[in-house]
Amino acid sequence: MSYGFLDIAITPSVRAAQKAMGVDHIWQNFNGDRDFDRLTENEAAFIAARDSFYMASVSETGWPYVQHRGGPSGFLKVIDDRTLAFADYRGNRQYISTGNVAANDRVSLFLMDYAHRARLKIYAHVEEVALDADPELTMLVTDPNYRARIERIFRLRLESFDWNCPQHITPRFTEGEVNEAVRPLRERLAQLESENVELRARLATPGDTQ
Repeated sequence: MSYGFLDIAITPSVRAAQKAMGVDHIWQNFNGDRDFDRLTENEAAFIAARDSFYMASVSETGWPYVQHRGGPSGFLKVIDDRTLAFADYRGNRQYISTGNVAANDRVSLFLMDYAHRARLKIYAHVEEVALDADPELTMLVTDPNYRARIERIFRLRLESFDWNCPQHITPRFTEGEVNEAVRPLRERLAQLESENVELRARLATPGDTQ
């Protein structure tokens, strides 16, 4: 049966490595249908909650390059069930990924949710879109509240995706997640401090024992 992501990832050398480790039968006799070539509401919601991802490209010398891409939550947009897009903000101006995808449009994305130990992997073909080439798309990927300069748009055509197991993913939390988690504690602390001030004031007032 089909397993879209592994159909791409498993090459003869990968198959040989699986055979050497005695696990090739697991993937050769895969009994199921995991084409995963259409994003569902589940993937769309996961992507919308991310404020960063990692994108791997390959240079003309054959060397891979992995770049961290960041922005406001949801800056990677799901256009439809096979299309993604994001604004490429100005960074260190080395343009390694930009140059790589101009020569080879294949990329791989890793989207991490460390707090919930979840990982979404994506294979896609990417194209560069000038800001004035598609005004509607430019408006869609632009966040007026995010103060960064957009240089171009990358539009990705989904080839396949897959989910990883949570094994070996160390939970990590963003500043916003930590603030939300401790908010009840801060509110309770503020309440106790207020009550403490009130009690001290009463004790300092002669004859007030209530």
